[in-house]
Amino acid sequence: MRAIILALCLMACACFAVGQELYVNTEPASNMAAHSLGVRLENQGFFSPSYKNRTTLEAMYGVSGKVMVHGSAYLSDFYQPQQRFEGGSIYAKYRFLSVDSVQKHFRGSVFAKAAVSRNPYGMQEIALEGDNSGLQGGIVFTQLIHKLAVSGSASYLRGLNSANDRGAITGSRESLAYTLSAGYLLLPKAYRSYEQLNLNIYAELLGKSNPGYNQSYLDVAPALQLIINSTCRIDFSYRTPLYNKMQRNSANMYLLRFEYNFFEL
Repeated sequence: MRAIILALCLMACACFAVGQELYVNTEPASNMAAHSLGVRLENQGFFSPSYKNRTTLEAMYGVSGKVMVHGSAYLSDFYQPQQRFEGGSIYAKYRFLSVDSVQKHFRGSVFAKAAVSRNPYGMQEIALEGDNSGLQGGIVFTQLIHKLAVSGSASYLRGLNSANDRGAITGSRESLAYTLSAGYLLLPKAYRSYEQLNLNIYAELLGKSNPGYNQSYLDVAPALQLIINSTCRIDFSYRTPLYNKMQRNSANMYLLRFEYNFFEL
């Protein structure tokens, strides 16, 4: 019985402890383990011209080895003096490519997202994390080589009018998003137990452009991540513009997240 329990724990560790792929600001092409559930509590915010923050509650489920889904709810004071419920989103990812070898693999996935928001239209960025109603579809590839993982994505966003008297979009309804992320596993040097602490560092480039408008940006977002007992995850990131020609909330924004995973439900 002890051997069985240990084997299950090590399997969970293998599913979750490939930490250098657990990017903070983006999703990799890899999926979470089948029939596992993850719950996230996240806070993002900015300090200028005044402090504003958004809290996100997110649930993730591994439908199979190739399919996973997310559901999110958003609460913020970005568009009014007090915190209020903004809306929600659903996200799905399908892994269509897997190339595996010793200590490395290559993954390819397609993803889609739909969001509803009650906020007024006030920014040039189409953002489906509480700011706007809209649709998104894209593709992502991730390469893992030992302790280094590199991932890139491209997607198309279509903004929709929000459920607000001032929610009609008067600017660009279309946007192109692109990301490039790298993660490196610092600790542990060698795996001996699922209880070992993981420390991962990340550098991510996050960009968007509105076709037909002179509106675009590219942010850099360094991040740190701790994984505890192969089930708990703590993320911290701060993004800042390399260049910015777009009015938006996401510039100069911190992110703090706690995640807990339940394996083999």
